[in-house]
Amino acid sequence: MSKFIEPRPFSADPAFRFDNDLDVAAATPGSSQPRGDRNTVSRQVQARGKGRRSGARAGRENPNSRRRGVVQFFPLLAALVAVPVLGFSLSAFFFGGGGQVDEGVLLHTVGREHVQVTVIERGNLQSQTNREIHCMVEDVQRDGINGTPILWIIPNGSSVNEGDLLVELESAPMREALDEQMLETEDARSTQIQAEANYNNQIVQNETSKAEAELQVQLAKLELEMYTDDESGTHKLAVEEIKRSIDEVNNQILEAQATLELRRDDRRGIDSLYKLGYANRNELRKSELAFLQAEGKYAAQLNKLETSLATLRKKENYEREMELLRLRGKLQTAQRGLEQTLRNNEARLAQVQAILRARTESLKKEEERLERYTEQLAACKIFAPEAGMVAYASSRNDEIREGMPVRFRQHLMSLPALDKMQVQTAVHESDLEQIRIGMKARITVDAFPGKEYIGTVQSIAVLPEQNGWRGSETKVYATTVTIDGTVDQLKPGMTAVTEIMIDSVEDALTVPIQAVIERDEQTWVLIRQNDQLIGQPVETGRQTDSVVQIVSGLSDGDQVALNPRQFVDDVLGDDS
Repeated sequence: MSKFIEPRPFSADPAFRFDNDLDVAAATPGSSQPRGDRNTVSRQVQARGKGRRSGARAGRENPNSRRRGVVQFFPLLAALVAVPVLGFSLSAFFFGGGGQVDEGVLLHTVGREHVQVTVIERGNLQSQTNREIHCMVEDVQRDGINGTPILWIIPNGSSVNEGDLLVELESAPMREALDEQMLETEDARSTQIQAEANYNNQIVQNETSKAEAELQVQLAKLELEMYTDDESGTHKLAVEEIKRSIDEVNNQILEAQATLELRRDDRRGIDSLYKLGYANRNELRKSELAFLQAEGKYAAQLNKLETSLATLRKKENYEREMELLRLRGKLQTAQRGLEQTLRNNEARLAQVQAILRARTESLKKEEERLERYTEQLAACKIFAPEAGMVAYASSRNDEIREGMPVRFRQHLMSLPALDKMQVQTAVHESDLEQIRIGMKARITVDAFPGKEYIGTVQSIAVLPEQNGWRGSETKVYATTVTIDGTVDQLKPGMTAVTEIMIDSVEDALTVPIQAVIERDEQTWVLIRQNDQLIGQPVETGRQTDSVVQIVSGLSDGDQVALNPRQFVDDVLGDDS
C-alpha cells in the first residue's frame, strides 16, 4: 500500500548569488513552507535546465562545495539593493570591526533540529512490469500482402484481465497453408514407414545370408578335417580299403596258384594214363582245359594285384594332393564368400538406413512445419498474458489499427501493470557517490500533489546518459526508484519527484544556508554580538537545500545574519 509522509517544514528567505560564495536556497527564518511549494521551485529550476538537486555532500574533501540554487527577490531586499547609498551608511556602523546592527540586517536564531539529507530529482513514472506484445505470425507469401492484416484490436488505453482477447489477425491464408501441410506430413509419414519396413527386412536378409555363408565355411572346414584325419579320415579309410583288397587278391592268387598246381598234376596224371591206355582222349582234354582255366585264373589274380597296387599308389601320391587342394580351395572360397556377404550386408544395410534416416528427417521437418503452422494459426489470436492497461506501440512508420498489416515480431502494444510502478530519473554525477541501491526515497506525483509514496532505489546506471536534455556537458546517470507496495490511479508517463533519503542527523546545530558565506577558502557567518555584526569562522557538516549543519563555531541561541553578503565587505574588509 502507498505510504504518506507529512511534509517537512523548512525556512525560506531571499538570498543572493555571488562569485566564490555558496548558492543560496530560498528560505525565511521561522517560516515553514509545504513540500508542494518546494516541488514547484524544483520544477522551475529544472525548466531552466539547471537540474535541481539537493542533499548532503558527506565525505568530500571540500565540505564547502558550491551548490546551484534559486534566487528569489523579496520586496524588502529589492529596496535595499536599489538604494545605492546604503552601503556607505552601513560602513559607518561596521568600520573598525564593530557598530550597531542596522535595521536592514535579517537575523536568525541558531537552534537544533533533525536534519534529513536528501537528493531530489525529477523523472517519469513507469510500470515495474511492462509486458510487450508482439506479432508472432509469419507472413504468408502466397496471399500477396506484405504482412498480416489486423481484423480486430482492443482500443488503446483499455484495462484488461489475464486471458482477454487483445488482437485478432487474418488467419485464412495460414489455415490454407496448414491444410496443405497436413497432407504433406501424411505423405512423408507413409514414406518413412515404408523405409522403416525396408530397413527391418534388410536386417533379416543380412542375418540369413550371413548364416548361410558361415554354414558353408563350417562345412568346408569339417570336410577338410574329415579328409585329413590320420585316424578316421576319408583318405585313410580309402587307403586301408585298397590295402584290404590287395590282401584279398593275394589270397586269391595263392588259391589260384594252388589250383593251378593241382590241375597241372591232374593233367600229368591223365596224360600218363592216356599214354598207358587207361584214359581216353576226352578225359585228357578235360584235364587240359581245367589246367588252362586254373592258369588263366591265376594270371587274372596277378593282374588284379597289379591294378590294386597301382590304385594304392595313385591314391597316396596324386589323389590325396588333388583332394587336399580341392578341399582347401573350397574352404577359402567359403571364407571369402562370408567376407563378401558381410560387406554386402553392411552396404545394403547402410543404404536402407540412409534412406530411413532421410525419410525420418523429412517427416520430422514436415511435422515441425505442421506444428509451426498450427502455432501460427493459434497466434492469430493474441490474448492478454496478465492484467494491465493496453498501450499501443508508437512508431513513425508503423500504425496500429484495424486493417493495417503487421510484420512478424512487430511490437504491437504493451501491458504495463498499474499496481506496481517505478520512477525513472537521472542523478547528477556530483550526487552519484552518495546514492546506494536499497536507499529509501519519498516520491510525489505532480498529478496528485497531496500524496507521498515511499520507494526504494532499485538500480543505478554504470555509464552516463548520452545527449540528454540537460546538455552534453552535464553527466547524469539513469536511476530507477521503485514504489513500495501497490498503488492506484497512477499512469505511466506521469511526472514524479523523487527525494532520495541519503542520511539524517539528530539534534544538529543548523543555520539557514543563505547565512553561510565563503571568503578566502574559509567559511564564515555574521553573528550579532553586543548589537554589532562580527565575522565568525565556522566548520560545516551536512547540508540540505535549506539548512547547513554547524559542527563548530556557533552555539545555541546565537543570532546570525541571513543577508550577510550585503555587509561582508564592511565586516571582514575587502582584503580579508
